[in-house]
Amino acid sequence: MRYVTNLPYATKEEEHVTIPMSDGVRLSAHIWRPTSSDHEPVPAVLEYIPYRKRDLTAVRDSIHHPYLAGHGYACVRVDLRGTGDSEGVLRDEYLEREQADAEEVLAWLAEQPWCDGGTGMMGISWGAFAALQVAARRPPGLKAIAIASFTDDRHADDMHYMGGALLSDNLAEAGTMFAYATCPPDPVVVGERWREMWHERLEHTEPWVLQWLRHQRRDDYWRHASVCEDYASVRCPVLASSGWADGYSNAVTRLLGNLDVPRKGLIGPWSHKFPHLGEPGPAIGYLQELVRWWDHWLKGVDNGVMDGPMLRTWMQESVPPSTSYEERPGRWVGEPDWPSPHIQPVVHPLTRHTIGRPQEATTDEGKAPDGDALTVQSPLSVGQFGGKWASYNAPPDLPYDQREEDGGSLVFDTEPLTEQVEILGSPSVELDLSVSEPVAMVAARLSDVSPDGAATRVSYGILNLTRIDSTEAPEPLEPGRRYRATIPLNGVAQAFPPGHRIRLSLSTSYWPLAWPPPKPALLSVHEHSSTLTLPVRPVDEPDEVPSSPFGEPEGTPPLTTSQLTPPEERWEVKRDLVDYHAELDIVKDRGTVRFDDIGVETGRRAHERYTAVADEFTSASGESTWTMRFQRDDWDVRVVTHTQLRCDETDFFVDATLDAYEADRRVFSRTWNEKVPRDLL
Repeated sequence: MRYVTNLPYATKEEEHVTIPMSDGVRLSAHIWRPTSSDHEPVPAVLEYIPYRKRDLTAVRDSIHHPYLAGHGYACVRVDLRGTGDSEGVLRDEYLEREQADAEEVLAWLAEQPWCDGGTGMMGISWGAFAALQVAARRPPGLKAIAIASFTDDRHADDMHYMGGALLSDNLAEAGTMFAYATCPPDPVVVGERWREMWHERLEHTEPWVLQWLRHQRRDDYWRHASVCEDYASVRCPVLASSGWADGYSNAVTRLLGNLDVPRKGLIGPWSHKFPHLGEPGPAIGYLQELVRWWDHWLKGVDNGVMDGPMLRTWMQESVPPSTSYEERPGRWVGEPDWPSPHIQPVVHPLTRHTIGRPQEATTDEGKAPDGDALTVQSPLSVGQFGGKWASYNAPPDLPYDQREEDGGSLVFDTEPLTEQVEILGSPSVELDLSVSEPVAMVAARLSDVSPDGAATRVSYGILNLTRIDSTEAPEPLEPGRRYRATIPLNGVAQAFPPGHRIRLSLSTSYWPLAWPPPKPALLSVHEHSSTLTLPVRPVDEPDEVPSSPFGEPEGTPPLTTSQLTPPEERWEVKRDLVDYHAELDIVKDRGTVRFDDIGVETGRRAHERYTAVADEFTSASGESTWTMRFQRDDWDVRVVTHTQLRCDETDFFVDATLDAYEADRRVFSRTWNEKVPRDLL
């Protein structure tokens, strides 16, 4: 990244500004703005997240907020209610109160003498969710948003559930927020009230996984803040981005296809990162893109920001399987609209372990013949090399060689390709199937298989088969009955070179990425009447973008930190062939970091552990343990959270603890032992 100090505007910053809410709670904001805005008001851009502006996101914030301020904007970074140095308690994600707070913050910004009344919102992940959800509420003065790594559908396409199946990230991210929501504010900022504010958080927070498990169907809990329920509610322009290695790879194209406002889409090879910090690379000059976006929509500059293709995306080339990549080879391509007129769905029949040619999809009468059934009952070990639902790139968390998984799967291959095939969009699998149990799942994986046999996963999808017809009103399956099920796979842009094969793999388990059903199930797939559909982009189609359409990544110099103790990263798969215990062990430890400007030392350690025994599906268990520490002089505080999720055939069991310490003295402790019934899951 190129760090820039010579910007068009000199800037000033206010590290702690309190913003009053209508119920008396005060939120904490960090503001960067042009010095000239004291007498020449400018638009304001809000980033609104719960991840502690004073320390834990301070380095990242220092790269992009001063940069945008130096281009003529008041950039405002606000801690959500109950996080960082803001008052109150954070009880769950995307609540009505959270969104109302955001509207009040925007109204407050518009009234400041240094703001011209126009506002925008930006962010990644939670910040992007917040911006999109608030945009759907149409607050006065919100003129545009820029969002990265998000979803418009909280139930069908988020970290909680996928195709009605429970994701392990539901536990992992609940563990993350259990820790973040119980951290104290900084006494230097809030004064002697810090301990009172901290204990209010400790006393009123419960493990978030409980709430998320209590809503296993698509209901009003998930419909709230799912913008897909009413795309027409969004009336401001939207710049939407994500990455193919991210769990949130689908929402960009959905917004492009369903919004009726000025919109642009950008999808790179990245994991869960802003595009200017994108990993795997190449990262791009995203902040320059933001400046052009805000200049047009907040300042009225006619700069051509809406010219060119609606979607710009990275067409990924073939790579060997790896759990991490520094760079993904490929090229930028553009699509004028979405759905794109360039992309055609090509339907392939599934014959005996083969992905057939498209012209073989029907008989002369136009109807697929009824073929024999192929069967699979996958071992619980299928999925241990599946990586994370969303790649956070720390530690390496992409899927490994899929040959490790294919031995327990039903596999279909094309013949070696005679010419390059490129896909852009969401593949899908339609299965004519039957199962042996009333609750069962299917995981479908699409892989690029090289001539030496190595298989790199390109995309995947999961479906809880009790949700074939409805995620709102699932029904138990009738063993032996024939069903038709469509499994959408995550969107992707991928080139398959000549000599490679395209592989579809089907399994009835995918643990620990997804929670297994209560019992192993035998899946029968009827060939000929089952198909794979690929969104094919013709290789000779013009790319419609320059070969290098973006500048190099830029930002302002990050604030300085000192690494006092080293970080630790671990991702280990373990199998014991005596008692058949299997384990995925993940450690993400940032070590101890001192923020040199404020003298605070922080420590963050997350430990996830997923276990099972042989093919006992009810032996599946997940654990998330977090330790958060903050220290300066005689202020030394620590929060330790632990959440375990286990099951039997009828129920989930959540065992959790929350402990808080001052120095080595425990000042708070609470334990939860809760049972939540399984709802056809």
